Amino acid sequence: MTTLSNRINNLAESATLSMAAKAREMKEQGIDVISLSLGEPDFPTPKHIQEGAKKAIDSGKYFAYPPVPGYADLRKAIADKFNKENGIPYTANNIVVSNGAKQSIANVMYSLINPGDEVIVFSPFWVSYSALIELAEGVPVFVKGTIENDFKVTADQVEAAITDKTKAIIYSSPCNPTGSVFLKEELEAISKVVLKHTDIMVLADEIYEHINFTGQHASMAALPGMFDRTITINGVAKGFAMTGWRVGYIGAPEWIAKGCTKIQGQITSANCSIAQRATLTALTSDLGPTKEMAEAYLNRRGLVYDLLKEIPGIEINLPTGAFYFFPDLSSYFGKSDGNTTIENASDLCIYILEHANVSLVTGEAFGEPNCVRISYAASEDNLKEAIKRIKEVLSKLK
Repeated sequence: MTTLSNRINNLAESATLSMAAKAREMKEQGIDVISLSLGEPDFPTPKHIQEGAKKAIDSGKYFAYPPVPGYADLRKAIADKFNKENGIPYTANNIVVSNGAKQSIANVMYSLINPGDEVIVFSPFWVSYSALIELAEGVPVFVKGTIENDFKVTADQVEAAITDKTKAIIYSSPCNPTGSVFLKEELEAISKVVLKHTDIMVLADEIYEHINFTGQHASMAALPGMFDRTITINGVAKGFAMTGWRVGYIGAPEWIAKGCTKIQGQITSANCSIAQRATLTALTSDLGPTKEMAEAYLNRRGLVYDLLKEIPGIEINLPTGAFYFFPDLSSYFGKSDGNTTIENASDLCIYILEHANVSLVTGEAFGEPNCVRISYAASEDNLKEAIKRIKEVLSKLK
């Protein structure tokens, strides 16, 4: 009997999508579920970007296959954005536009990683990092940050994790799931470690760049010596509320960009033509709507932080970017309501979903089994109600 490949059988399901699917099923049954599980802005795509897409459709010029790495004018606009906002001197030849940042990361992994190559992953990490490394037949090596250090990995930890098999390092800043942001001096310390080792590349995932409450965003590729050693991953999903448009991109040394174009040409070819035109509008227009969304997230962060601190047994830090909290709820492990005993974060998330009708994501999926991820990309009313429900059901665990 024919079966699925070992590659698929060994591949973990995305925990964020899995929990969202469970919440959706409950909603379809008429249950009032508040979803705080997906990393998706709750704002509509700004009107001027929608208009950019409509204009492209009405022009009648964009119905054929686009170039595999993206339209030339969009790649130039992305390069200009990197130059202006990040201090990275990319040109259009360094840019590849893909179907979301997830495909961008996959392209890089398939282009760089040989079987057995090690990739250092800063943990907690976005759920797909390890899966994409393993699909490329690489070996993820997890280096863990702690809540006391805002979950940030140090240069000394990176140095200790490097072996003769290390091919790459991947991290996100601002971070999904923790909301932590690496400061320039912290990245500089890590870059000095990388520069001691000639064969290691850094994948810097900056998809949450515009949701940053530190007042500065630092890019690894802008640091001395790191232009040729860094692949910068970004996109329009988070900062421009364009998750459904599926547009991500990389800035990378030209040899890597060519490799990513080659593999993308065999798997999906180019990103959607109209989505690319909408992205061109986003990147060449005023950032006012983006800044307004970021301000709303900052206000929600304060609201959620104050509400979570009122719940006994929760250990939290104050995230400095993205739209997540990543609290430690391990004090509830081993507790019971008389019928259900909570053994781990996965049990706790299911318990909260079934008893409070609030969906969260277990920290196990992100490499930290004591935590859960709470997205505050939701209305203030929903956030207040959700945390009220969570507080009530947790109080039943003794």
